[in-house]
Amino acid sequence: MYKVLKKVELAPKIKLLEIDAPEIAAKAKAGQFVILRIDEKGERFPLTLADWEPKEGTITIVFLEVGVSTVKLGTLEVGDAVLDVVGPLGNPSDIKHYGLVAVVCGGVGTAAAYPIAKALKEAGNQVVSIIGARTEELLILEEEMKSFSDELYISTDDGSKGHKGFVSDVLETLIEKGYRFDIVYAIGPPLMMRATVNVTKPHSMKTIVSLNPIMVDGMGMCGACRVTVGEETRFACIDGPEFDGHLVDFDELIKRLRAYLPEEKQAMSRLEERCACAWK
Repeated sequence: MYKVLKKVELAPKIKLLEIDAPEIAAKAKAGQFVILRIDEKGERFPLTLADWEPKEGTITIVFLEVGVSTVKLGTLEVGDAVLDVVGPLGNPSDIKHYGLVAVVCGGVGTAAAYPIAKALKEAGNQVVSIIGARTEELLILEEEMKSFSDELYISTDDGSKGHKGFVSDVLETLIEKGYRFDIVYAIGPPLMMRATVNVTKPHSMKTIVSLNPIMVDGMGMCGACRVTVGEETRFACIDGPEFDGHLVDFDELIKRLRAYLPEEKQAMSRLEERCACAWK
């Protein structure tokens, strides 16, 4: 059992949990993730590590309540516990001195990007961060990203803060102004990562994306997280989660992520019905 030590609502339906997990905290590195199971009947699902404190023995996860498991996770309060937390899993980010680096992220992808931006800055890079969300109230970790960025740009779909449009638009504008990034990290929804890759590819700017396919065991045995990279089948859990964005088949990734939408909607409906009955 992994006890919840801290809970913060960062934005509507976006929660932060700090969890007691000393063995994971001792080994965690930027870019890695954990797999959680809330209770005996729960599914296994991955979340990228947003932070960790080896001395305190804690890890931090940030998630959007979008399905049954994340909704249940969001109901936990300080003192409650998660049944299983496995990790750290996946390969760490390749952190070194590149020079000028762009970290482009959207939605809860900002939480996954934060430790990468931090590690890149500590490695001596000049970090330009671009964070985005649908609207201002959904922006998260702005101050945290700012603290490890030489430049920080904000984009919202509705223009409520920063640039009106997408993070990929901001990146394209910077490139047009003469920014020559030695590497670009793009982390967020698949459509956002694909748009970012489409901006960097004509300029031959190396672009790393962190993929979030359907995942079950996280150890390369089930094959659920398979993705096509450079016309080869790779497994995000053991070969990734980071890949060369210019080689990823995003159309396939998006199609597979949508494969269980009907079942997910049914599961949410059943959960809502149970909750409604409990409130009566």
